[in-house]
Amino acid sequence: MEIAIINGPNLNLLGKREPGVYGSESFESYLEQLRAMFPQVDIQYFQSNVEGELINYLHTVGFTAHGIIINPGGYTHTSVALGDAIAAIKAPVVEVHISNTAAREAFRHISHVSAKCKGTIIGLGLKGYELALRSLLD
Repeated sequence: MEIAIINGPNLNLLGKREPGVYGSESFESYLEQLRAMFPQVDIQYFQSNVEGELINYLHTVGFTAHGIIINPGGYTHTSVALGDAIAAIKAPVVEVHISNTAAREAFRHISHVSAKCKGTIIGLGLKGYELALRSLLD
């Protein structure tokens, strides 16, 4: 089974960026733990700070992967195109946000991708990726 994890802008800085909000662990370190928890799953990982690259990757894996976990970062609140790309593909998508976006600035309360996803997990830190993966395996 293949699951793709896609992280958007600034998530390459996890562990360094605002540790009070996003924690002190890098995503690469967490990804190793996630792969160890789910050895039966081929977990593909992609991160980009560029909206078009995220869309292209969704198009690439969206018809072959068994599921996709996406954290669109700041593009959640601005990108209709990401939402359209999710709606256009076959693979089920679970949206994850490390912080509780509903408890942050008002502009973060809007998501252009949530309605196109199977589900959304917010505010549970990196654990949200594990929970998203479990939901895709069910």
